[in-house]
Amino acid sequence: MSATVSIQNHSHPAQGQAHDVRLITIDERDALIISASNVDGRWVVRSRYGDDVWMLSGSPTNVMASLSKLNFLSIPDVFREVAKAMLYRFLQRGREGQKKPGPSAMRQLLVYWKPFLTYLTSLGVESLSGITPMVCANYVRVTREATSTNRGRPTRGQSLAKKTLALNFGAVEALHELSQYTCDRMPNHPWADTSASYLAGIVGPGRDDSENKTPLIPDDVFTILFQRAWGIVDGGNQLLDIRDEIDDIGSRSRHLSIAGVKKRKNRALKLRGWSGGLASLETALLELRTACYVVVASLSGCRNHELAFLQSASYYSTKQDGDVYWWMRSKSTKTGEGVTEWMIPEAVVTALKIMDRWALPYQSRLQAELQSRRAANPHDVEIAEAQKHIGAIFLGWHSKSDMVRTLSRRSWGHHLTEFAEACGVDWALATHQFRRKFANYAARSQFGDLRYLKEHFKHWSQDMTLRYALNESQEMALYLEIQEELDEIKEGVVGTWLDPSEPLAGGYGKNIIAWRQRDEPVTLFKDRQQMIRSIAESTQIRSNGHGWCTAGDNLCVGNDVDPTRCADDCKNAVVGSRHAHLYQRLYDDLREVERLDDIGEGGRARVRRDMHRCRNVLMTLGYDPERGSL
Repeated sequence: MSATVSIQNHSHPAQGQAHDVRLITIDERDALIISASNVDGRWVVRSRYGDDVWMLSGSPTNVMASLSKLNFLSIPDVFREVAKAMLYRFLQRGREGQKKPGPSAMRQLLVYWKPFLTYLTSLGVESLSGITPMVCANYVRVTREATSTNRGRPTRGQSLAKKTLALNFGAVEALHELSQYTCDRMPNHPWADTSASYLAGIVGPGRDDSENKTPLIPDDVFTILFQRAWGIVDGGNQLLDIRDEIDDIGSRSRHLSIAGVKKRKNRALKLRGWSGGLASLETALLELRTACYVVVASLSGCRNHELAFLQSASYYSTKQDGDVYWWMRSKSTKTGEGVTEWMIPEAVVTALKIMDRWALPYQSRLQAELQSRRAANPHDVEIAEAQKHIGAIFLGWHSKSDMVRTLSRRSWGHHLTEFAEACGVDWALATHQFRRKFANYAARSQFGDLRYLKEHFKHWSQDMTLRYALNESQEMALYLEIQEELDEIKEGVVGTWLDPSEPLAGGYGKNIIAWRQRDEPVTLFKDRQQMIRSIAESTQIRSNGHGWCTAGDNLCVGNDVDPTRCADDCKNAVVGSRHAHLYQRLYDDLREVERLDDIGEGGRARVRRDMHRCRNVLMTLGYDPERGSL
C-alpha cells in the first residue's frame, strides 16, 4: 500500500482522473489513486492502481477491513492486468444504467470473476478476446453441475444456490461489458438470447422465489430469544454497576501487580455475590451487548449496518395528540438515504440507554488510540479509520489488532449463534432475520393478529401515510417491506380459502365454497397464483382473532364484543379450521355458564343463542362440539 501525503485541500485527490486506462502511459496508470482518506483535513492516499492489493474506502462500519480489499494476486496472473483495468472503469463510472459501486460491489465482482477466469486458464484461454459463446455455455453447464462449500468457489459439497449461480453468471455479463473499455475486449455477449437470472433459475419456468427470501424466525423460537434478551437487558444496569465498581478497583490498584489487581477484583466480586470471577463477568457483559442488539433489532426493524451506525443518545421523543412517540436516529447506506429515523417503542430506548453506558470504556479506549496515533504520526491513515467509530455504541475489542471498532456483521453472526445456543433453540440465527420478523409482526398487527403489538407501537393501527407523516425522516423502505409481508399473509389466507379440502363457515365463507364447487373453468387468470394474488389485492381482509372479516370498515360488533356474530351467516365473515379450537373453547365455556342459576332467562337465552352459533360453525368445519376441546 502506498500512503503518500497529498497537499491539503477540500476536494478528493482522485477527482478528475481518467475514466479508463486505455490512453495513458503505464507510469500514469500505476499512479492513479484508487482510495484516499481525509486525516484531520489532509488527504492521505491509501491505494494506487499499481498496488497488488487495493484498499477501498466507503464501507459501512459493520464491514470487516479485510472485506474492503481487492487482492489481485488471487486470480490467474494472465488476467491480472485486464481485471485491474475493468475494475478501475467500474470504480470510476459503474455499469450502464447503474450508480457507481461501493466496495462490496467491487469485491463481489472480483470474487465471482475468479472461478470464470480460472476456468478459462484450464481451457488454455489466456485473453478475454479468446472467449466464445461456446466457452460461456460450457461454463454455465460446469457451474450448474458443480457443488460448493465456499462462496462462488466450485468444490465438493452442496449444490450451488440459485443466488450464487446468478452471481457467477452475472459476473461474466459484467466482465463482457467492462472489457469493452480495455485493450482486451470480450468480443460477444456470453449469452445473447437470455440472462444470468434466467440461467440461474431465478426467473422463468421452475423458479422458486422462496429460496432467496430471508427465513422467518418461527414465533416459538423468537419468543424464547426475545424473552431471554429482555430479561438480560432488564438487569443490565445492575450488571454495569458491578463492572464500574471492578473497573474503579483497577484504576485505584495500578501500583499492584497484574496478579494482585486480579485477586483484588475477584475478592470484590465475591463480596457482591458474583460467582465465576472476572471471566464470567466478561462473558455476561458480552451477552448483555448481544441482548441489547436483539431487543433493538427486533423492535426497530433496522438493518445491521444501520445499528452499527448508532451513536450515544440516538433517541428522542415527541408528543402528538397526547401520545408519546419515541424515535431513533442513525444512518442508512442501503438505498442512499443517509441520516434516517425509525419509530421505536420505549423498550428500545431502555436497551439503547444500557448500550450508551456499556460502551463508555470502549469509547475511552478508542479516544486513547486516536491520541496515540496522532502523536506517533499525524498523517497515519488509520486515524481516519478510527474516527469512523467514534461515538458508536455497538463496539468490540479485536484481540489481534488490539483495537476497538464497531462490531462487524460477521462478528454479530458469531455472537448471535452463541446467544441462540444459550437459549437452547435450534435455529440458524442471523442479523438480517430480525428485520423480516419485525415486518412480519407489524403486518400481522395491521392484519389484526397481534393486538398487543398494536398497543405497544400505537401507530401500527393507523394508515401508513399518516404514520409516515409523523416524521418525514423515517425509513420508508421499511414500510414497503411491511406491506410486502401483509400482502404475503393475505395471499396465504386466500390460498387457504381456495383449497378444495378446506372447510369454511360464515356467510362469506359459504359463498366461497359455493364458488369453488362451480364447474365452469376460470379464464380470467393465467394461473392459480395470479388468481390468489388478484383476490387478495381486491378484497379487504383482516383478522379479528376468531375469523376473517372482509367488511370495508371495522365497526361491526362481531369484531370485539359479540364474536359469535361472525358465525351467524354474516356476509362478510370467513371462519376456517384454524379457528375451530376457539369456537370449541367458547362452546365449552358457554355450556358451563348455561348451568348457572343466577343469569336469568334473558341471560340463558343469550347463552343458548351463542352456543347454537358455535355449534353450527363447528359442525360446518367438520367437528362435533360435544366431544369436548379440540
